[in-house]
Amino acid sequence: MSRKLMLLLCVSVPSFMINLDANIVAVSLSSIAKSLHADFAAIEWVISAYTLAFATLVMPAGALADRFGRKRVLIIGLLVFTIASFFCGAASSSAVLNVARAVQGVGAALQLSAALAVLSHGFQGRERAKAFAFWGSVIGVAIMLGPIAGGLITQVLGWQWAFYVNLPIGLVMIGITMTTVEESNDPYANRVDVAGVLTFSGFLGLLTWALILGNRIGWSSAEIRIQLSGSAAFLIAFLVVEARQSRPMVDLGMFFKRTYLGANTAAVSFAVTFLTMLTYLPFFFQSALGYSPFHAGILMLPLVVPLFVVPRIISSHLEHRLSGRGMLVLGLLLVAVGLLFTAMCIPRFSYLAIATPMFVASIGAGILNGQVVKVGMTVIPVERAGMASGISGAMRFSGVVVGFAALGAILFQRIASSLNQVLPGVDESARVEITRLIANGNVDSAGVALTSHGATVQLALQTLAHGYVSLMLAASAVGFIAAAIAWLLIDPAETPAHSKATVPVVTGVSID
Repeated sequence: MSRKLMLLLCVSVPSFMINLDANIVAVSLSSIAKSLHADFAAIEWVISAYTLAFATLVMPAGALADRFGRKRVLIIGLLVFTIASFFCGAASSSAVLNVARAVQGVGAALQLSAALAVLSHGFQGRERAKAFAFWGSVIGVAIMLGPIAGGLITQVLGWQWAFYVNLPIGLVMIGITMTTVEESNDPYANRVDVAGVLTFSGFLGLLTWALILGNRIGWSSAEIRIQLSGSAAFLIAFLVVEARQSRPMVDLGMFFKRTYLGANTAAVSFAVTFLTMLTYLPFFFQSALGYSPFHAGILMLPLVVPLFVVPRIISSHLEHRLSGRGMLVLGLLLVAVGLLFTAMCIPRFSYLAIATPMFVASIGAGILNGQVVKVGMTVIPVERAGMASGISGAMRFSGVVVGFAALGAILFQRIASSLNQVLPGVDESARVEITRLIANGNVDSAGVALTSHGATVQLALQTLAHGYVSLMLAASAVGFIAAAIAWLLIDPAETPAHSKATVPVVTGVSID
């Protein structure tokens, strides 16, 4: 096996583990709740604790990789992630599990930032393009396998093995990384930007926390207002601190590079418009179409396969024809168009009707999956790869969190509006409770409540469909706007189509 392929594995497998673990647990939540005798509010933090820790630390982790070495931080991240996975599987209470998941998120942040920096340092030119295409394919596989693997593992082995599966993989990858990856760092990073790390972590941590809790406890609650105000204060402090640093954790001047700004806009939009749908659609398949969690995961397969297949097709057949700008704009437009037509098909309550336009969106997502990071990194000096990869990871993951919360708020408000129109005489508290039942997918319980007010379960399904139509239309609008911004900002001269003659065309995954 070639050293280049081994290096690709060292970069891609940790990213695979991170994304798989972010998705695999979702379908195991009910089993975890029963096993640990916990209510659903506590079990929700199995996902939220991981998300919060990851989103808070992924950009500071990139700065640490630049300062102390990408290989070293990658190994530490693998070690932390693997040990935390053991404690997740062995947890005897929801509190222990949630703490272990937060630690696992710390390891994930260290892994992702270091892995992308290693990839950017180890590959140049067309080799880098093919490497990022392979990396994007691997991420697509992880997203694809998450719901299916989670359902199968939970059903056959028990939910604990959703975490234990990381142990042998993590140990093997630590050994391969130690022997394969060459150490690299930023020679000008002489110290850690402590003030930048603390202020940015405070900003993103409080923002993520508020977004996680907002739909649950109400956006007007005192707790949410305090968190959002604190987040804004930390953001202002972060900008002031970074502007005064000679070697900041985040070089704010990078965002004056139009191509870099355009690529990150595309990255956030990709997360908001499509990656959030990987959670919302299985939920709709279960609550509105009546499928089991495992079958809902199976039905997602045709929609996530393009995330694996398309980056490889792009690398072989389109990268020598389209610039990076053209790739990102095409991907965003396909996502936006697919979501627009999906919104039109939602009221038909048909899997095939929904899946057909979503497949178009998935093709666009496949283009974006392998291109958004690569395009942004083209204008970044190699020595600052850790910082740039940390920003990319933060943008992408934060986009998922922000998108999920924002679209969830749209879903909730549209359902509430529909109920207000058809049940004007119903007590406000009763309408709020019915709205929550419908938004949470408890259509049968909502139907029982509606029966006492002279309505039927069909009304619950109709209002849920109205909510999803609004959700899809909002995501589609974001996609169209992002495509226009990417076209205006990204310079095609900085992201030219790659010449086929740059390196020999190869088959398989080897890029030698």
